[in-house]
Amino acid sequence: MIDLIFIQKLKQGDEIAYQILYDKYYQWLCNYVFKLCENKKLSEDIVQDVLMKFYENRLKITITGSLKNYLFTSCHNQFLQHLRKKKIKFDDLDTIKWEVIASTMNTQENHKQTKLKKLHQYIDELPPRCKEIFVKNKLEKTIYKDIAEDMDISVKTVENQMSKALKHLRKRANQFML
Repeated sequence: MIDLIFIQKLKQGDEIAYQILYDKYYQWLCNYVFKLCENKKLSEDIVQDVLMKFYENRLKITITGSLKNYLFTSCHNQFLQHLRKKKIKFDDLDTIKWEVIASTMNTQENHKQTKLKKLHQYIDELPPRCKEIFVKNKLEKTIYKDIAEDMDISVKTVENQMSKALKHLRKRANQFML
């Protein structure tokens, strides 16, 4: 019965009733929220938000149980709302993080594609016979002995041509890197 009269005074905008509400419940509510979040400033902010919203919306609020339970439930819900907002921020950060990773991967992939194009360009610069031996060995994975038999040349010639090709490619790659 006393709660109903007190709530009625709060709804009428009685500042003394609001001050009594604040003095009576503020510390209890802060302690309760502090147990949830273990952050003094956050708990105070949440309780102040709840009490302010209570005062601003006093005409619309319907309290069916005790005022104390209503305030504790409001603080609990406000804390949960805070967690949801915080999760959304973390989700946004995760999205940004994955976008940066994807962008980095795309950049790396583009760099890899550029390197491959340059390598093919350098291979095309090789003399025809040297290029053919290099392609058979490195791209087609043919061993020196089989290349020599296919081309009717000695294994030593294959070795010399491969050495010549690799020397040319190293030189061009070093120029590209500078």
